[in-house]
Amino acid sequence: MSNPALDAWPEGVARHVLDRVDSTNAEAMRLAPGLSGPAWIMARQQTAGRGRRGRAWTDPPGNFAASLILRPQGGPADAARLSFVAALAVHDALRTLCGPQLNLALKWPNDVLLNGGKLSGILLESMGSGGTIQALVIGIGVNLAAAPEAVEPGAVRPVSLQGETGLSVTPDDFLTALAVSFDGWSRQMRDFGFAPIRAAWLARAARIGETITARTGTAEATGRFEGIDETGALILTGPRGRQAIPAADIYFTGA
Repeated sequence: MSNPALDAWPEGVARHVLDRVDSTNAEAMRLAPGLSGPAWIMARQQTAGRGRRGRAWTDPPGNFAASLILRPQGGPADAARLSFVAALAVHDALRTLCGPQLNLALKWPNDVLLNGGKLSGILLESMGSGGTIQALVIGIGVNLAAAPEAVEPGAVRPVSLQGETGLSVTPDDFLTALAVSFDGWSRQMRDFGFAPIRAAWLARAARIGETITARTGTAEATGRFEGIDETGALILTGPRGRQAIPAADIYFTGA
């Protein structure tokens, strides 16, 4: 049976599929000056993939690695909120391809969990100066076929779609479903602002109401995860009261 999500590619969005590249984010940055509109860059193999805070991102064969290059409207804060659009797009693309039975959740700021383990990570990088963003790159990795080795202590365990469910999805099919889903969510944010994106993200969020720990390079805060505010910042209520945390790494108690 035909899947409608795989039958239509978003109009006006370019697609580049490469056999091998150092990093799809790096390739997107290199291509950005010559692009007239948004474009997806997917690689079947990355030799130097990277995650948040400069961490390495491992890409076993069959996993998904792609980056979307955009020229976003607004400033850095508006661009940062596109990470929530990307997380929703990954979540809904997986549901479209695999069905509603998948036990998916979104982990702030931009991870997608399957059965409580990390299935996908998202990395935003930008080009620009003086508060103006000339190009935004949204890198997305999804463990479709295999999970990498466990990462730092306390971090959420990595999992793969095939390992957890036995389901097999090709990177090419996932790219199409993801591009369609991202196009729909980004149009919604363009037309109606961040409010519906925030509501949709909260409806899919992991560990709301539970105790979590937020760590930055210099500080740590533990408290009850209350959700996100109108800017996308994490809301944490702890011994120091209610805090809005714009950026941090999140650790789950008992994870």
